[in-house]
Amino acid sequence: MLAQIRAATQKPTASPVAETTTASSTQTTPKVDFAETLKASLNQVNQSQLEAERLGKNFAMGDDSVSLSDVMIAGQKANISFQATLQVRNKLVSAYQDIMNMQV
Repeated sequence: MLAQIRAATQKPTASPVAETTTASSTQTTPKVDFAETLKASLNQVNQSQLEAERLGKNFAMGDDSVSLSDVMIAGQKANISFQATLQVRNKLVSAYQDIMNMQV
């Protein structure tokens, strides 16, 4: 999730030669919507949790195509992504509280 946000915030660099030759043309940088990025990241975490749950159920029902290692790896990936999401949420809440406590 953090990698997506960092990649979205990086601006493409233009060469100085291109700027001098095409001064009249304007380059528009795509706008990054924070809410959409956050929503996409939360959906990705949700999908990983649903996939881990599905694999666990299939393994418990005796599906031979699902191995225990696949179930454990999917579960750990879902857990790590959830923990990262919690850390991002905690940082956002902390930043919000810092802003609200500022003197105007």
